Amino acid sequence: MNAVPKETNQDVVLAADRLTRHYSVKKSMFEQGTVKALNGVSFELKRGRTLAVVGESGCGKSTLARQLTMIETPTSGRLLIDGEDVAGAGRQKIAALRQRVQMVFQNPFASLNPRKTVEQTLGEPLAINTKLGVAERAERIAHMMRTVGLRPEHASRYPHMFSGGQRQRVAIARAMILDPQIVVADEPVSALDVSIQAQILNLFMDLQAQFGISYVFISHNLSVVEHIADDVMVMYFGGIAELGDKRTIFAKPRHPYTRALMFATPALFEEDRRIKIKLQGEMPSPLNPPSGCTFHQRCPYAIDRCRSEEPALRVVDGRQVSCHRAEEVGDEEA
Repeated sequence: MNAVPKETNQDVVLAADRLTRHYSVKKSMFEQGTVKALNGVSFELKRGRTLAVVGESGCGKSTLARQLTMIETPTSGRLLIDGEDVAGAGRQKIAALRQRVQMVFQNPFASLNPRKTVEQTLGEPLAINTKLGVAERAERIAHMMRTVGLRPEHASRYPHMFSGGQRQRVAIARAMILDPQIVVADEPVSALDVSIQAQILNLFMDLQAQFGISYVFISHNLSVVEHIADDVMVMYFGGIAELGDKRTIFAKPRHPYTRALMFATPALFEEDRRIKIKLQGEMPSPLNPPSGCTFHQRCPYAIDRCRSEEPALRVVDGRQVSCHRAEEVGDEEA
């Protein structure tokens, strides 16, 4: 079971409290099964900070994004935005909360409507959610295009007339147009050329410095995470493996899964790889989860206790980690 966030304060803009999302699926013609895509996740996001969520495909990152942006409702648990429980909010309140939490998707080629100009794409949220007149909306659109590094006179263009990096700038402008407090970015640079990725990451950081936005930045690329994050949450099989300050986790990860992810991160020189642990096998089937620790079948540190007892998320060496042997992990490489 993951830890419950501490009592929220004015610096906490978003808090997940045992957030859970299960899906009912058909295992066979006569049998139903349950996929625990998100299994009791608890964390806090503070104002003006970036929480990076990392893990393999299928670990629950995108399911978490859909919960945070209120695209889906949780099976159980609570989601609090500025201290307000989304589950207990009415329709009007939900609509207002959605304006505070916006999303940037992975693929700018798919996330923009090819039949709408940039002006229409950016103007639609303003027309629906504000009382701004036509001239005021045009002024806001022009200002936002300049803010993300695009020329306002290109607002009449369609998405296919822009490069991939420019399209992602349009997508970021769309997310920013309503002045949100929180932006959830789901792999926002993975579909871009490497030469463009740094520009988009720097844009995210510039916008945060300018507007004080909080980010939930979902990625599988630890090099990107190390560049942009303040805090890191490593997910595995729908739960939290490790959660804490970026410097603490990168300096000495205490979960074997985190260490394996870092070993897999490309290094220019082999001697730069301080962590020597390879990830073996594949993630278990979500329809047939293992007993005990969900990582034990792939873990070189696994003992009998790991196969029978699920580890609790607890504080070890300045971060939260769900591993029975967290105090020992990594010490042999010191």
